[in-house]
Amino acid sequence: MIHAGCLGVLWVGVSPVAVAIALSMYVMRMFFLTAFYHRYFSHRAFRTSRAAQFVFAILGASCVQRGPLWWAAHHRSHHAHADTPADLHSPGRQGFWRSHTGWFLTRRAFATNWDRIPDLSRYAELRWLDRYDVAVPLAVLILMYGLGALLHGVAPALGTTGPQMAVWGFCISTVAVYHATFCINSLAHRYGKARFDTRDDSRNNLWLALLTLGEGWHNNHHFYPGSARQGFRAREVDLTWYGLWLLGKTGLIWDLKPIPAWVPGKTKD
Repeated sequence: MIHAGCLGVLWVGVSPVAVAIALSMYVMRMFFLTAFYHRYFSHRAFRTSRAAQFVFAILGASCVQRGPLWWAAHHRSHHAHADTPADLHSPGRQGFWRSHTGWFLTRRAFATNWDRIPDLSRYAELRWLDRYDVAVPLAVLILMYGLGALLHGVAPALGTTGPQMAVWGFCISTVAVYHATFCINSLAHRYGKARFDTRDDSRNNLWLALLTLGEGWHNNHHFYPGSARQGFRAREVDLTWYGLWLLGKTGLIWDLKPIPAWVPGKTKD
């Protein structure tokens, strides 16, 4: 339905403000996904308070990739079974389209594997968010529509409307986040360089790293998943790490797990 919503651009048109909001929503939500759903909830690569944890879960849920418990459970399962028959999204085993999108549309993938997340499932607020995972995306859609309607009323010269902002700020930006994320499953296990012997097909890919704010250093990540930093060398751009480092300076998060000293060729933390 969200993909179909992108076709609404044929009726609502485009404006510079709508494009700018769509790009901003892409960057922000990609950070929420990579920093919070992935590096925090899936790998516990840093620590934070319970209140901040819930805020991070809400921000991650805005990416429309279901709840934090479901996401973390599936990702932990992926690391446990990467590129084996038990891996639901291995391109080598399942093919491109199955690893890119098909896997999460199956009945087998729909349920949350509670055995994988005993550290997270004890939080009632996270269980609520996992059960009602459409609540945050619906709120984001309403917010985008309201922003467009407000701008249409107070600054009509900008040329945007509620429907236009809903299409660009929600549908188009969400689909862009979708496929950038999915490429880590379907492409980062096929294309790039493998610096480390990880016994799976993970690869480092600069272009995917730029597209996903650092997730493209996938071979690094599979070699040592616990680090808050996935670009192990200074030239490996990891925008999510830079954001987490800044958050650490505020005291909102702490104990960011570094790249171990024994990792060959690592940059200084």
